Amino acid sequence: MEDIIYRPIGTIYSPFKAPADTPIQPIGGIGVKAEVEIFPEYVEGLQDLTGFSHIILLYHCHLCKTYKLKVKPFLDDVAHGLFATRAPARPNQIGISVVRLIRIDEKILHVKDVDIIDQTPLLDIKPFVPDFDFRNEVTIGWLEEKSANASKTTADGRFND
Repeated sequence: MEDIIYRPIGTIYSPFKAPADTPIQPIGGIGVKAEVEIFPEYVEGLQDLTGFSHIILLYHCHLCKTYKLKVKPFLDDVAHGLFATRAPARPNQIGISVVRLIRIDEKILHVKDVDIIDQTPLLDIKPFVPDFDFRNEVTIGWLEEKSANASKTTADGRFND
């Protein structure tokens, strides 16, 4: 199989300058504002995005250099398989966050409810559509009794080796 190469379409600028103390999920970044700068050659693609209250940001977790297939996630003291977690250090360091879109000023998206490190390369934007993204009868495995702690848990740098 050929290598897959992604090129950033912009950069995310947030108040979080280092992994430590960064929220581990968007729920922990409620009210945190950020700016997403779109590179000039992609600005035309922002047309009609202003009608959406929330967008999905797909980005490159650029500070994660390695990964392990068993990790001790932020919300547990027990190691789990990497793909049963949302740990940022992955074989393909792709992050995903649903954020609130406040406004667009030409090439700058003003967003909030952010859990993303400053100067993160943006790979893609998709509109969040509840009718498309909602699921009934969801189970969340080992996170069942732990997910409520995500809003008050911050990163400690464990995945940035």
